[in-house]
Parts: sequence; structure tokens; C-alpha cells
Amino acid sequence: MRISIFRDLRKLAAGGILKATFPYAGKDPGANLPKLLRLAKLAALQKKHRRQIDQLCGVLESNPVIYTYAAHLLRHTHPNIKKRLLYNWLVSNILLGVPEQQATTRKLGVNVPNAILVDPTSACNLRCEGCWAGKYPHNDSISPERLDRLFREAKELGIHWIVFSGGEPLLYPRMFDLLAKHPDIAFMAYTNGTLIDEKMADRIVTAGNFTPAISLEGWRERTDARRGSGVFDRVTRAMDLLRQRGAIFGVSLTATRYNVEEITSDAFIDFLVKKGVSYGWIFHYIPIGRNPNLDMMVTPEQRAHLAERIAYIRSRKAIMLADFWNDGALTDGCIAGGRRYFHINAAGEVEPCAFVHFAVDNINNKSLLEVLRSPLFAAFQKRQPFNPNHLRPCPIIDNPEVLREIVCASGARPTHAGAEAVLEGTTAAYMDRRAAEWGVIADGFWEARTVRHKTGAARA
Repeated sequence: MRISIFRDLRKLAAGGILKATFPYAGKDPGANLPKLLRLAKLAALQKKHRRQIDQLCGVLESNPVIYTYAAHLLRHTHPNIKKRLLYNWLVSNILLGVPEQQATTRKLGVNVPNAILVDPTSACNLRCEGCWAGKYPHNDSISPERLDRLFREAKELGIHWIVFSGGEPLLYPRMFDLLAKHPDIAFMAYTNGTLIDEKMADRIVTAGNFTPAISLEGWRERTDARRGSGVFDRVTRAMDLLRQRGAIFGVSLTATRYNVEEITSDAFIDFLVKKGVSYGWIFHYIPIGRNPNLDMMVTPEQRAHLAERIAYIRSRKAIMLADFWNDGALTDGCIAGGRRYFHINAAGEVEPCAFVHFAVDNINNKSLLEVLRSPLFAAFQKRQPFNPNHLRPCPIIDNPEVLREIVCASGARPTHAGAEAVLEGTTAAYMDRRAAEWGVIADGFWEARTVRHKTGAARA
């Protein structure tokens, strides 16, 4: 007991020192970055996290690009952002939050995820072609009182990462009130970026615990064709405003048959880095929502190219990119269905994933803990991972027969008209065929990767 108390006090002390140190670490990144990592290791409750910090130290020493990236973040990020966003995400959400989530899972017998994706509003000022959320009603919103309670319930379970989508989340009138009310949460928003002007950029930095991920489709012609004339210039201007103020921001890139080479080209990635983009999320186009178009999906060959290209970019460019489909090996498969995250739409419907528009529960009449016990989530988690090959993680495009089975077993209902199209008819048949085609390529990749890992382990 005495050892346990000493350990907990040490963790609290290290965490407190980290919080105080973050805002000043940029003065001398060469000296302060190793100190921050040592403090982070002291604050870490799990051997896994301590091992990962050691690995990060090794990468920083061996890869000058990664070191430059980390040093740039420390040097150019506003102190408010370092003290709140970086601390909340790294310490509260991961080093302390993950052990708390796992302890709560064991105690209550219900899986506690690491993040919640929630749509405060379905309203949007754009009408993008093929929008994944385009079939939801456009007048839904969750009350600020219910969001406040959701965030309090989340923190009680150890969850300190909330992600907004929509609709356009920056249209939600009480957004910054909620950020101020929950300074110990790291917030992110998928946003079209068109509403970020000087005033909003100032509010983002003042809040300190918020980062926008701005949507782009590639260069001006590609972005404006899907999002509307002038959007590219408006959002790149928003990036300038955020960079000048020391905000951390990212991009959200939807990979399609028509832009996959463009959004991963050296020229485009270098442009993003120059604009100040720190991270990027890559989504594969899924034929749901407004005017689903099967032709927009990446081909199996393009998906293979994307997997190789993202690995190249991560090792050579000062930006962190994640591919939700091809990075399944990093997460042991699909993270949806409450395993590591889930989605709440603006009507309060609790969905397994932003792209799986089926639900059995509504957050407006149930607590967070109650919806985590959802039979839909149980059906997901019972079957995860959906494939032993983690390059085939998704129940929508990689294992579509599993999604049909889950919806049937849980009695889930579609959350908007047309959502059931992925389960039947032409779309379902196309998904089956495309999944089989990708499976042949992915299995070859997976086998080669397994051989490399085994060979490397044997040599070690």
C-alpha cells in the first residue's frame, strides 16, 4: 500500500511539473525536449507507455525530420495551447487516461473508449458533393446542457478527448463556452475552415484546448470543385491566421479515385507543412450520405499506393499523418463500436462509427454509461478484429458481410433514409466485390510484413 501511494504521488508530481513546463519548453527544444520526455515517462502508469516513450527518444535521435517536427511544435506553439491542448492530450488522455479507462472497464464490465466523436449540430454552410453526413436532417442539434453532461460523464470514466464533427461544428453558438467549461479536455473539430477569421483564430488560442482539422480535397481546383468556389483560398487564409497565432491545427483529407496521388504528392505535403499544418487525418471515401458515388472510391491498387506513400511521408516530412483504414496494424484493427471511439450524431443517435449510420440508443435519453452497454457496441466488440489481416480492418469496405451480421444481430435501425443501402442491392454487391479484390492485395502485403517482422525479431 505504501509503495502504491508513493507511486501515485510521484505520478501526480511528474504530471504537475509537466503541465508547468510545457509552456516554456520551446525556449530551448534541444535541452527541454529530453526533459519533457523523462517527465512524461515518470508520469506514465503503464509499462507500454514507458516503452513507447523510450522508442520515441530513439526515433528523435535517429531521425532529424521527426526531431525538427517536435522542436518546431515546442518552439512555435502558443503557451496556452501547450499548457492545455498538448498536456490534456498527452497526459490526461493517454498517460493517465488510458489506465483509468482500463481500470473502469474492469470494474464496471463495460468497455470504455479513448475518444468520443460528436456532432453538436447538423447545420452546415457548405453543400459538398458526396458528403458522408449529407443525408442527416439539417436542423438537428444537441443542447449545450446535454453536451456539458456528456463531457462530465466522459471525464468520470477517464475520457479526455472529444472530437467534433457535423454539420459544421463552428456554427454551434455555445462551442467556446463548452471549451471554457472543460479546460481539462483536449478538443478537436473536423471543420470546413471557412468560418475561421481573425476573431475566431484569437478565440481558439485563448481557449487553448482546441485544435481544428480543416478539410481539403487537394489543390484549389480539386477543393473548389467539391466544396464550392473560393473555398480553397478561404481555408488556406485561415491556416495563415492560425499559424501566425501559434495554434496547432491539422487537415482532413478524403482520398478518392481522383485525388489520391495529388493529396500525397511531395508538392502538396510540402505546401501543408509550409502553411503550418501539424497533423492530418486521411479518410477513404465511403459511398454514404449525399449522392453516394461508387466511382469515387479508391481502387485496390491506389489503396496499396496510399499505404506505402503514407509510410514514406511519415519518415521524411515534418507532419504526422494517419490513415484510418491502412493503419489498422497500429490499432489492432477497427477502433469503432465503442472499442476506442464511437459517434453521436446531431439528433443524439449513438452510432458505432461516423460511417456506420445505424443505432439502437440515443444520448438524449440515456447516460454515457448506458449507451456504452449498447447491444450494437457489444456486437461490434464481440467480432473485433473483423479480420486477422489488419490491413483489412473495416466492416464497411473490407468485411461487409460482418456489418450486415452485426446490424441484424443487434436490431439496429438506420439513422437516416437510405443508410441501409450499404447492406443490400447494388451498393452491397459492389462492396463485396471490392473487398475481395482488396483482400488479394492486402493479404500479400500482410504476409510480406509478417515475414519481415519475424526475420527482424530473429536477428535481434
